[in-house]
Amino acid sequence: MNVMPESDSYFSNTNFLVKELTQLIQSNPHPRELKRALAVKMVIQNYTYFEIRDVLQVSVGFISKWKQMFDEQGVGGLMLKYHGKTGYLDAKQRQAAINWLKQKDCWKLLDLQQHLEDSYNVVFASKQSYYDLFKEADISGKKKRKNDSQRSLKLVKKKEEVAS
Repeated sequence: MNVMPESDSYFSNTNFLVKELTQLIQSNPHPRELKRALAVKMVIQNYTYFEIRDVLQVSVGFISKWKQMFDEQGVGGLMLKYHGKTGYLDAKQRQAAINWLKQKDCWKLLDLQQHLEDSYNVVFASKQSYYDLFKEADISGKKKRKNDSQRSLKLVKKKEEVAS
């Protein structure tokens, strides 16, 4: 976060704030951060709240909220605070689970669930997370069909007879 230059001139402060917001906008932020920055920048550039509302398709309350947040905290106040939940398994644990799966001859969902709970004290909320681990380990739930070459030869001969 930049510190505002020491100048009593409203015009120079406005230029500084616009420049700071422009840098944020050009940094390709998250769309919600972008919309906040654009709204505040337009307020500083003396657009009316109603013009901003119509252009950005936001409420007047949205504009007011983020302008106040910018006044209090600067550009940092416009940033998203929540960056998502971290996964239950870190990268090393995930790789260890995949290696464990690759070493097994027979794979069962219950075995994987039990292994993760015993080893890492992890229980996924969704079965999809377990299936994703199977997929990363190149394990499919599909059974391979045995190659029955005799059956294939019989089908070819049968088709040749029908065609004749």
